[in-house]
Amino acid sequence: MTTADAPLPATAPRRPATAWPLENALFSAAMAAQRLPWVDAPARALGLDLLTRDGATRALLGFLRRTRSGRPVQLRTPFGPFLLPLAAADAAGLLAASDEAGALAPAVGLTAGGERYGLSPHVPLPRDAAVPAAELGALLAEDVGRVIAARRGDGTLDRSDWQRGMLRLSRRVVAGSAAAQDTLLSEVLAAATAAAGTRSYEGRAEALRRRLAPHLADPDPASLTGRLLARGTGREAADPDAAAPAVAHALALVSQACADTVLQALALLAVGAAASPEAAVAEALRRWPPVAAAVYPVRSDFVWQDLAVEAGTEILRVPGWLRGLDGEGLPDPAPAGPSAAEGACGMPPLCGAPTGCAATRFAALVAGHVVSALTEAVRPLLIAPLFTADRLPDTLDPRTLVVALEDRAAPPDDGRVGVTLPTAVPVSAFGYAPAAYGALAHASADRLERHAQSLAACAGNSGWNADEEGERYRTALLDHAERCARAADGVRRAAKRLTD
Repeated sequence: MTTADAPLPATAPRRPATAWPLENALFSAAMAAQRLPWVDAPARALGLDLLTRDGATRALLGFLRRTRSGRPVQLRTPFGPFLLPLAAADAAGLLAASDEAGALAPAVGLTAGGERYGLSPHVPLPRDAAVPAAELGALLAEDVGRVIAARRGDGTLDRSDWQRGMLRLSRRVVAGSAAAQDTLLSEVLAAATAAAGTRSYEGRAEALRRRLAPHLADPDPASLTGRLLARGTGREAADPDAAAPAVAHALALVSQACADTVLQALALLAVGAAASPEAAVAEALRRWPPVAAAVYPVRSDFVWQDLAVEAGTEILRVPGWLRGLDGEGLPDPAPAGPSAAEGACGMPPLCGAPTGCAATRFAALVAGHVVSALTEAVRPLLIAPLFTADRLPDTLDPRTLVVALEDRAAPPDDGRVGVTLPTAVPVSAFGYAPAAYGALAHASADRLERHAQSLAACAGNSGWNADEEGERYRTALLDHAERCARAADGVRRAAKRLTD
């Protein structure tokens, strides 16, 4: 054997590089700044994205990548010490290797303020158990209609009404028509998810199993539960108790996707930032993943490439911060493929699973069909916060979103008076600004103007020509039309004052 043919010596595993004290301080400051969303306003107004919270954080991560050759770095913060992968591909590879070695404990979420919270425990969902796309429309139709009918008079959606309708829809799709009425099921599920990883979890999980039991004992064949229990002849198909964790996980993800991601997708469609409902859902999940940050505790030593990761390490996954560094600034032109519902390198945005999650893909499929069903009947209008397709926000809390749904049917112009819902006074929403009320006032002015036009068209009908009484009614209609037109002008001027 020649020297050239000799095998290369194996590289000895080495510990991750440790950040310098100043780098730790800057990263800790970047995490703390996530609690202060208002600090972005001046920088965004001037177009200085680098000075926003996310812009500054990405600049810091870019510096760490250059000085550490792109390798994961060990950071110490007030929220705990973390091993931070500096590329999405590295994060996926590191977590996949640790999962394959059985070295990971269940993940926990991390809020922008550094607080940890429970995530729905990941349970694999067989692909063939999901409700086919062709059958989802019939399951969603009733509940989508309820949501549209629950609009305020100005077309906006009340957050509580929206959430109630989306949770009902999610229960119907996942657990069956009988579960659609079971509001307590969603409450027990939320409590069990929040308690994940704590001492009270087993008691909450047991309560959830009891609440699911009737829906598993007599499953609706059209639902995901019915299809899951009807698969094959194995233990999972025959024993409802074995299927309960998968049903609970799917219900948690579908509920979150419908209540939050659907609203974000409607906002993207309203500003023209997505070409289709499916693309809007995929872009919302990619840009604003519900699990924006997750911590993965390592419970046993393992080696990834030449990196030795010790037990007790906590891996921090923050896909949103890495997006700009990995050349993902623009939407995927074809986001409807198999990995559309997953983040970079197949990492699920709705779930804490270290690798892919079929329940996430199903949740994204349901969310896409909900958006499609809504936009077939109504046109979404973004009220607050205001942004454009070329200036999408780095973060978008669904609680701050106010979306109006405008009927696609044009108002009648054949002499009939267009009657709509009575005008409602919008309630204050989380993060509401004067400009948001200005946008609502603009919408109200448009409705007043359309009503004036319909009154004038009604007055022009030849049916009033028969006698003197008819002419008096025509005059009254024209007077009302003029008052509505004047009111529309006044409301529009007031709206301009609020938005300027």
